[in-house]
Amino acid sequence: MIKPQRIMQACAALLVCILARPIHAAEPPLIWGGDAEGGAPFIFDDPQNPARTVGFEVDLAKALSRELDRPIKFRQYQFRSLIAGLQRGDFDIAMNGIEVTPDRRAKLLFTHPYYVFQQQLVVRANDDRIQTFDDCQNKTGIRVGTMEDTAASRILNHAGIDAKIYDNQIEPYSDLEHGRIDAVLLDFPIALYYARPNGKLRFAGDPFAEGYYAIALRKDRRQLAVELDHALERLIATGELRHIYEKWGIWNDEQDRLAGASSLDVAAESQLSWTFARFFPLLLDGAQTTILISIFGMLLAVAIGLPVAVARLYGPAPLRLVALLYVEFFRGIPVLLLLFFLYYGLPGIAEVYGWGTWLDLQPVHAAVIGFGLNYGAYESEIYRSGIGSISPGQWEAAACLGMSQRQAFRRVILPQALRVILPPMNNDFVALFKDTSVVSVIAVVELTKQYQMLSASSLKYLEIGAATAALYLVMSVPLGYLSRRLEARWSSRMG
Repeated sequence: MIKPQRIMQACAALLVCILARPIHAAEPPLIWGGDAEGGAPFIFDDPQNPARTVGFEVDLAKALSRELDRPIKFRQYQFRSLIAGLQRGDFDIAMNGIEVTPDRRAKLLFTHPYYVFQQQLVVRANDDRIQTFDDCQNKTGIRVGTMEDTAASRILNHAGIDAKIYDNQIEPYSDLEHGRIDAVLLDFPIALYYARPNGKLRFAGDPFAEGYYAIALRKDRRQLAVELDHALERLIATGELRHIYEKWGIWNDEQDRLAGASSLDVAAESQLSWTFARFFPLLLDGAQTTILISIFGMLLAVAIGLPVAVARLYGPAPLRLVALLYVEFFRGIPVLLLLFFLYYGLPGIAEVYGWGTWLDLQPVHAAVIGFGLNYGAYESEIYRSGIGSISPGQWEAAACLGMSQRQAFRRVILPQALRVILPPMNNDFVALFKDTSVVSVIAVVELTKQYQMLSASSLKYLEIGAATAALYLVMSVPLGYLSRRLEARWSSRMG
């Protein structure tokens, strides 16, 4: 039997050993900003276990964590906002296939490059018009999809090729497959994962236009940049980096040049000068698209809203039920979900049932229809409320004058209801005008999307943001003035 004093002596000895050990304050984890929505092979949700992320950058982060002897914690952050989030200090490092450009190097630090990328052009397998990138330049009517603020988008812009801009790397290949665009130009690792396995697509020509991925840091984190440089150099020297890339199938001979590159002499491919004369015409183009979608979307909403309101007020029971279901359905779903369904869902349904391509809507058409359907439900409730606010005596007075119900509604009830309807309808138009910013999810470059693209490329968030806000004010303030003029005019007539 062990005596109690022996137990006490052993505990005391253990405590002395613990206290005698030097205490090292554990370094806080490095916060790594990236976007798992971007997809393979960079960082994405594991199909076998969606609770964790995988990808070659995930494996690289683990290797760097071991080399630094410091934990690296991933933080989900939208790709288009990575640079802005890094500058404001939301995380320590940004690593998500970030390309080194002169604009970014002017305001950020970059580590030793960790991947040499090239551009790969992809076309439909049955399209013989395009064999190389030069064919996109030499033939008219070619439209090429790419992602915003990328080396590919700058190459297309410099070559004068009509480019369609997307938020992520999956949708361009889907649109290419459905014939909405003629080609896709994106980084080779992306094409490798999303185009090569698709039998309906093929590579057109060899990869070209070399560039580098590197880890971005704020200017005040130079010491951390040096530590990351040393860690990356060790991973390159030991061959561990090559092992990671071979695991993900993205190793090629170009990666051998990583050993000779440095964080100080990375070449960049863009020399755009982001002056007012450079970015403002692009903002005007985005504003034109915003106005187009707003006007036609509102016209469709008005055309839908009034019949639905009349059906709910005066239609037979089955028609009233259908109108009620329409209102509740389209008010209950987000317009973003509706846009996704119209643009990406309908072609899939048509393909399954063999309906051809007549459901393949163009992006602007899908945006107008989506906003028309959504806001039509809200407009119908405004019209129903306005019509219902008119005194029943007005119907009786019209009947006394010998008018039919249809004539009474058109000549007496509706004109009076317009005075009640106009202010909330104007508010809805302004709301729709600003909601057009969500159409970027279906590759429509409206004003807000153009601002995001330009500011991400130039890092001139303040200057371009002020110009964008000014354009919104120039477009929206006259709407309020026009609404007040119409209210005053109709009030004086009805008074």
